[in-house]
Amino acid sequence: MHADSGLLSAPYAQSLLDWFQLHGRHSLPWQIDKNAYRVWLSEIMLQQTQVATVIPYYQRFLEQFPDIQSLADAGIDEVLQYWQGLGYYARARNLHHAAVIMRDQYQSQFPQQIEQVMALPGIGRSTAGAILTFACGQSWPILDGNVKRVLARNFRVRGWYQQAKTMNTLWKISEQLTPSRNTDQFNQAMMDLGATVCLKSKPKCGLCPLTQHCESYLHAEQTSYPEKKPARAKPQKQTLMLLHRYQQQVLLYRRPASGIWGGLWSLPEVGGKEEIEDWQAGSLACAQPPSEIKTNVLKHQFTHFSLDISVAVIDLDRLPARVADEENIAFVARADLSRYGLPTPVRKLLSDEMINGSSPA
Repeated sequence: MHADSGLLSAPYAQSLLDWFQLHGRHSLPWQIDKNAYRVWLSEIMLQQTQVATVIPYYQRFLEQFPDIQSLADAGIDEVLQYWQGLGYYARARNLHHAAVIMRDQYQSQFPQQIEQVMALPGIGRSTAGAILTFACGQSWPILDGNVKRVLARNFRVRGWYQQAKTMNTLWKISEQLTPSRNTDQFNQAMMDLGATVCLKSKPKCGLCPLTQHCESYLHAEQTSYPEKKPARAKPQKQTLMLLHRYQQQVLLYRRPASGIWGGLWSLPEVGGKEEIEDWQAGSLACAQPPSEIKTNVLKHQFTHFSLDISVAVIDLDRLPARVADEENIAFVARADLSRYGLPTPVRKLLSDEMINGSSPA
């Protein structure tokens, strides 16, 4: 950092607040009739996901689960069903777990102390500060992805901002800049500026109210900040999914709660065709070889790796007499698949095209 941000805090905040009145976002769904539950839900959904994508999911989710009590009382399968397509499913599991805690410990009310909020699953310092600022009239600094980018550029903060030293520097700046009055407007303005003006690539500096405070702009180094994560090749992984079909039913397998697609229904996975018989013997007490193995029918990109999915199509002439784990293995009618929370690539694989024997588009 190359500036004393404390000296800049008042004019910095005022410049931003003046811009926000004219150009900020004031009518997002969670800004209307807002309460702590709605703000919390929006903040969790907005992690790693853009506003335009979140809005329809937020509206559907809120219609189904209008408050903490209804979310806590719902089953995790139903919650995951309404989350499917948003990705990062740990967010949904943590959301449900936190709602259960609030129902059981806080009479289905959102706690008001930041330590209590940060103790809830899936809520870190920035999210807790945002909820208490926007919904409860408190004054806390925030540091979401957009705010990190604005501050890293404004003050030429060195380092990738997942590194502890860089994060500590950014938090100190955010603490010094955040005003004790109009904190909700300031925090929203910071997020809006990052989302609409101080863009990741091609920032719109000509529209920015903070150019007089922005060191990277004054040094013509906007594209150098924030510094990027050190480059590393994305690993390529392969999996073989098992598509057991019987008449109009397919076999679904519920994944463990932790890990990729945690808690969602999916297709069983094995390392290769030589493992199919072992899986069937252990789970279905039968041995039915695949009628066809479709190789690399779909590539799915995760944040840290890409996954090539192959599918072994297994047509059964009867349902297994015994299923080893009836809670987590089920034969589901094709017409009922929409009721199950499925990862997006698996839902694509289970489209009519795949089930009828051709690869998905």
